[in-house]
Amino acid sequence: MSYSFYLKSDLLITLKVGGKGMPFLNKNSVHRTYAIVQIRNRLFNKPKRTGTFADVNQRLSEKMNPLLTTQAEPFRAGTDNLEFFYKRLIKLPNGALMFCISGEADITIDLERYHIVPNTNIMILPNSIFSLTSASKDFRIHYFAYSDEMFKAACFRLDPPFIHFLKENACYTHTEKEALRSITGLIEASNAIYKDSANRFQQTIAQNLLQIFFLDTYDKVQRLFTQEQIEGSNRKDELFKKFINLVHTHCVTQRDVAFYAEQLCISTRYLSAITKEMGKTTAKEIIDDFLILELKVALQSTGLSLKEIAEKYRFPDQSFFGRFFKKHTGMSPKAFRAKKA
Repeated sequence: MSYSFYLKSDLLITLKVGGKGMPFLNKNSVHRTYAIVQIRNRLFNKPKRTGTFADVNQRLSEKMNPLLTTQAEPFRAGTDNLEFFYKRLIKLPNGALMFCISGEADITIDLERYHIVPNTNIMILPNSIFSLTSASKDFRIHYFAYSDEMFKAACFRLDPPFIHFLKENACYTHTEKEALRSITGLIEASNAIYKDSANRFQQTIAQNLLQIFFLDTYDKVQRLFTQEQIEGSNRKDELFKKFINLVHTHCVTQRDVAFYAEQLCISTRYLSAITKEMGKTTAKEIIDDFLILELKVALQSTGLSLKEIAEKYRFPDQSFFGRFFKKHTGMSPKAFRAKKA
């Protein structure tokens, strides 16, 4: 069995359905379909489409990503196995709350790895890089994906250290029945309002549900964890956490240690000493690790050319970008993109 749909006006994409009813994309068939479209355009004198197969793949990915929100659809809810993210690095501009209902999986959020089991709550904040590295056949999650605007509206009164605490503790396995009832109740409510598309207050209700979750989580964090655990046990721990948060925000445009030292109002030497003590690595290595992760996402999940990526990430030229990437990964950007295609 197969399903067909159009991307924009003239690009027909065919999805075949496997034995278990899960849709999957046959890359060869997409290549063939793309070629057929080009022939059809010539026969009927249609204007030639611009862009490469990578561009087509990106547009298709945006349609298939279950966690991606849009301006027209600022929140989504449902059940999925996250197959779309398998061995792919995807940067989500929006956030997502997930709850594992069956099976096991290994995921990465930014540079951190997590093992997921039933009753595990997964919190992905906006602009995080997410990937599924392995999963059992019965792995399933409920999800509530929300736009960056909804996230900001829900959290505008909450302390920045709390948001950073959530980012550092993205996964938590619940054992208490009360906590399980709370999270499952939220998921069920978000699913119900998502399906009720005719509700004139749909977005407002979803916004309120998200705010309730963050307020409830904030209350539990404040009661169950000490201020030292949330903000850092000492001055060095606090500075290290702030440094990681700054790198996550600015690594695309700022890769000089001096910039981060200035933001923290400390010397570069002291910042380097802190990162070696707290993170067992140098400040520069942490910056480069985050930047390489961003570059991998750009190579794997966008249709940007190597030259465009070099310009976007402020490399002097494409050659310098290639040498930097190969130094840190052992392969050229072109080879990495071909391997992940």
